[in-house]
Amino acid sequence: MTNRLRVLRAERGWSQGDLADRLGVSRQTINAIETGKYDPSLPLAFAIARVFDQTIERIFQPEVRQDSVAAGDNQGG
Repeated sequence: MTNRLRVLRAERGWSQGDLADRLGVSRQTINAIETGKYDPSLPLAFAIARVFDQTIERIFQPEVRQDSVAAGDNQGG
């Protein structure tokens, strides 16, 4: 999963610690989400969306798997 968390945070001039405090999580959690090492739980994703007044979909995007694209794997009819 990719995300825009670092960009949104920087636009507001917040440190990772500032955002962590607003969300009630550790700074390490924010770092792990930003670097793609951790995908947030659904409740945390909703909290992040609320803090930034964005939809979850505008912050988090699934990664496109190249092997699925190359193999022609699609869900369409």
